[in-house]
Amino acid sequence: MKIQVNTGHNIDGRETMAEHITSVVESTLGHLTEHVTRVEVHLSDENSEKGGQDKRCLMEARLERHRPIAVSDEAETSHQAIAGAAEKLKKAIGHLIDRSHQH
Repeated sequence: MKIQVNTGHNIDGRETMAEHITSVVESTLGHLTEHVTRVEVHLSDENSEKGGQDKRCLMEARLERHRPIAVSDEAETSHQAIAGAAEKLKKAIGHLIDRSHQH
C-alpha cells in the first residue's frame, strides 16, 4: 500500500506531519492492505489564522477492482482530523469489501 501525503502550505511541521499521517493510515488500515493499493491524503488548514474547527483531512483510497473511495473529516486539530478521516475510510473500505464478498 502506497501512501501519498499532501499538506497545505500553512500546515506546521509538514515532514513530521507526513510521518504521523503515514503511521495513522498504516495502523488504521493495516488489516486491509491486501485490498488497498494506494491512499492519498490531503491535509489543509481552511481558516489559517482565524482559528476554529478548520483542519480538514481528505483521504482517498484506491482499491483493486473497485472505484476510489474518498472521505474527509474536519476538526480543531490536524491530529483529530487525520484520525477521524482514517476511521471513516476504514469503515467505508470494510463496507465495500463486505458487499463485494456477498455478490
